[in-house]
Amino acid sequence: MIVDGAGKAVVLAAGRGTRMRCAVSGLNLTDAQRQAAAAGGKAMMPFDQPFLDYVLTALADAGFTQVCLVVGRQATEMRRHYTQTRPPQRIKLCWAEEAEPLGTAHALLGAREFAGEDLFAVINADNYYPVDALRQLRSLRQCGLIGFNRDVMIRMGSASAERIADYAVLQHDGTGNLQAIIEKPTHAQVSAMSPPILLSMNCWLFTPEIFDACRRIAPSIRGEYELPAAVMYGIRQQKIPFRMLVSQEPVWDLSRQTDIPGMARLLAGREVRL
Repeated sequence: MIVDGAGKAVVLAAGRGTRMRCAVSGLNLTDAQRQAAAAGGKAMMPFDQPFLDYVLTALADAGFTQVCLVVGRQATEMRRHYTQTRPPQRIKLCWAEEAEPLGTAHALLGAREFAGEDLFAVINADNYYPVDALRQLRSLRQCGLIGFNRDVMIRMGSASAERIADYAVLQHDGTGNLQAIIEKPTHAQVSAMSPPILLSMNCWLFTPEIFDACRRIAPSIRGEYELPAAVMYGIRQQKIPFRMLVSQEPVWDLSRQTDIPGMARLLAGREVRL
């Protein structure tokens, strides 16, 4: 029986960084940031410390004690940083490698051994999540996710309203359980929903049943095996309820070069404690 929620978290850090590679002129970036962006680097994007240091600090602050980093083959710098330069003290870190980036559900399969039979969280390596939201997630005793208030995301300036309009929207069944995930919702779909409109930012809590769902789904039209599809398989085929919690704080994204200056302002002065 789970007494104090989850203590394990998986951080997905194996993406290609395609959008980050797209150069944008006129941005106030350091030379090191420009070099990292040109290489598609997001998790190790240099601020006062590498971006992933802040993500891991937030997980530790929220009470997570074990973290699995799912990385690609080109993760030499990241491995060196966390095994030699700055080995974590507050969390136990392990690694899983995705040989080829085939989507978030495919990447998660690499963490099967790490998960064991326990509840575990899953987040992106290129998002900075509020600690309170991560703490809420950890305290759950069943599958679930955090829904982020769309109006808050727009008002707090974590991304433009136009960009946020493309984020996946969550529907619930009226009792707080996830019913559907609408990718790239239309204006009509959003307008028909009762507020607050909640967004999915890939902030999940899973049981090991999710791995079977990840193996059974078909690829998307982009040719990738994606976590939202696995979650919907779990709901519809495995009859797994997913509890929705709500955060009134924004998630800050680091997927494009235009995100770097805002992230630098957000992280300025924040303490890293691994």
